[in-house]
Amino acid sequence: MPRPLHALPKAHLHLHFTGSMRHATLIELAREQGMHLPDALEQDWPPKLRATDERGWFRFQRLYDIARSVLTKPEHVYRLLRETAEDEVAAGCQWLEIQVDPSGYAQRFGGLTATLELMLDAVDQAAAHTGIGIAVIVAANRTRHPLDANTLARLASQYAGKNVVGFGLSNDERRGQAREFERAFRIAKRAGLLSVPHGGELMGPRSVAQCVDDLGADRVGHGVRAAEDERLMQRLADRQICCEICPTSNVGLGVAEEPKDVPLRKLFDAGVPIALGADDPLLFGTRLLRQYELAREVYEFSDAEVAELARQSIRSSTAPESVRKELLKGVDDWLAGSPE
Repeated sequence: MPRPLHALPKAHLHLHFTGSMRHATLIELAREQGMHLPDALEQDWPPKLRATDERGWFRFQRLYDIARSVLTKPEHVYRLLRETAEDEVAAGCQWLEIQVDPSGYAQRFGGLTATLELMLDAVDQAAAHTGIGIAVIVAANRTRHPLDANTLARLASQYAGKNVVGFGLSNDERRGQAREFERAFRIAKRAGLLSVPHGGELMGPRSVAQCVDDLGADRVGHGVRAAEDERLMQRLADRQICCEICPTSNVGLGVAEEPKDVPLRKLFDAGVPIALGADDPLLFGTRLLRQYELAREVYEFSDAEVAELARQSIRSSTAPESVRKELLKGVDDWLAGSPE
C-alpha cells in the first residue's frame, strides 16, 4: 500500500480567499440571507467551466462574484478562514499562504485598510485554532487600472512583517500587460514582499517570461504554459523560480482537456520548482490533497518524487527557517516510514 498522502507535510501556496470557502458554507450563508444561487453553484455543483474565451471567463468571474456576495459580516470572514485552515490541516498542509484582494470587500467592511486588518485578525485566529502557519498575499486585479494596484501595493507594504508576505496579480491575464503593473511590484519588493503574479495559464510562455522580466517574479501563479518553451523552463530551473501548478483548476478552466494533459511531469523533470495548489476549491470541487493524488495516480510520481514536490512547496514558501526545517524533517520521516 502507498504511503498516506494526508500524512505528508506540505505547504499550500496557491489558494484564493473567496475560492477557499466550503461549498456547504456557501449554501448555508446564502439561505440564511435569502440569497438566490444559480444552479451551477447549488444542485449542479461543481460548475462546468471553460474560460479559454471571453464569455467563459465572464461566467467564471460571475460565479466568483456571486460567491463573494454571501460574505457580508465580519463573522463570515472568521468562519471562512477557520474552516479553510481546518481543511488544510486535514490535507497535511502545515503552512498556508492565502491570497486576498481587499478591494472586493472594502465597501462592506469599512475600506481597504479595515478589510485587510479584519482578514489578518481572522488569519491569526484560524492559525491559533488549528496550529497551522498562515500568511497573506495581497493581490491586485489585472482587469483594473494599474493605479489601483499601486494603492494595494502600498497597503500591503504597510503590513509587511505583520503576516503579509507577498504581492500578487490575478484575474484574466489576457487583459493588462505585466509591465503595466511594474511600479506596484517595485513598491512591494522594496518593502521586502515576494512577487507572486499569475501568468502562463490562459496565455502562453511569453506571459510567464513577462512576469519574470517585468515584475521580478519570485514565484509564478500557475506558470504551467512554461512547459511549451524549453529555454524558459531552463531559466526557471536555473533561477529556482517556483510555478504554482493547479491541475484541477487547469482542467476546470479548459487550459487542459484532462488531468493527463497538464505538463506537471515535464516541468518537474526539467528541474522547475513546483508547488501544487488548489486555486479555488469552491469552483473546482477539489482541495489540495486531490492535487497530490493526481501526481501519484495520473502523473505516476513515486513516493520519493511526491516527497520532493512537498519539499519544493516548503522551500518556495515564506515560512520561517525554523518552520521550514521542521516541515522538511517531517517529509523525510514520511518517506522513511513504511507504507501502510
